[in-house]
Amino acid sequence: MFNSELIINGQHVGHDHPCYIIAEMSANHGQCLNKAKELVHAAHEAGADAIKLQTYTADTLTMDCKLPHFEATGPWKGQYLHDLYKNAFMPWDFHAELFELAKKLGLTCFSSPFDKSAIDLLEQFDAPAYKIASPELIDHQLIRDVAVTGKPVIMSTGGATLAEIADAVKVAADAGVKELALMKCTSTYPAPAESINLRTISHMQQAFACPVGLSDHTLGNDIPIASVAVGACMIEKHFVLDKSDDTADSFFSMTPSELNALVHGVRQVEKAMGRVDYPTESSKARRCVYIIKDIIAGEQLTMHHLRQMRPGGGEIMPKELPKLIGRKVNKTLTCGAQLSWSDLL
Repeated sequence: MFNSELIINGQHVGHDHPCYIIAEMSANHGQCLNKAKELVHAAHEAGADAIKLQTYTADTLTMDCKLPHFEATGPWKGQYLHDLYKNAFMPWDFHAELFELAKKLGLTCFSSPFDKSAIDLLEQFDAPAYKIASPELIDHQLIRDVAVTGKPVIMSTGGATLAEIADAVKVAADAGVKELALMKCTSTYPAPAESINLRTISHMQQAFACPVGLSDHTLGNDIPIASVAVGACMIEKHFVLDKSDDTADSFFSMTPSELNALVHGVRQVEKAMGRVDYPTESSKARRCVYIIKDIIAGEQLTMHHLRQMRPGGGEIMPKELPKLIGRKVNKTLTCGAQLSWSDLL
């Protein structure tokens, strides 16, 4: 149904390629263009493959209403949603300069649109891919609108049931999407380790036959680095210049030094994963059988003559020791000699 890999801005992304690392700018620009540009530079310098934006306005997400059910929850409790988004959204006139800067640096830039107007804006900059955020996974029309662009689609699954994920995947397939990736996600901010369930990554890959990654909201790098070992081919993590920045997402975002450490850790795990491999020759850094008491030609070996010990490299392995008792030697052997089969009658 879907291709085994995505091609984003010329880069192959999938389980047979290096893990694709996305720095999520989110609200950490603080509605300051210069800070947004600094984040692009910092993501590039830290080794990320892409910087991701979010394209919405308060009015495209919600309405300015003070009824109780319009109040934010979780770490943003005490604010109304419209006020939260109004203070967090990235001004749309930032997009042109950020896409241009990323292109100049050789860093891929794309975004999560939250409605058709956002897609129309992003198409002006030839966005190379689109991300469907976790809360929008149930917005099937948004998935269809993104599919029309013909670009690769990445969908986060935080908060979605297996049935809801299956519905969204079917909508994407029916709309003609060929390059689809799913992101295992836990929509808690920050997310505790025990809520991540990394084994779900391989299950999602088998269930939906498409590349699967991790959209991570934990603190630190332990979880996203570990995800590579269970098959994650993409990692997305929120990114901020300084955790002291007063933005909506700074408290669970990684800093440039943490991003650099994430990239390094992921690349080390990829090297360590390697392939299925076993030595073709026995290691010499083990034990073999030695003569520990002088013995003359024709004499029988007893346990007093033999010991298995380091260094290895001899012909006779420790497992053969019981077979040697009572055998005669064909020449004089002195203490410290490695016993060989050719020494026996």
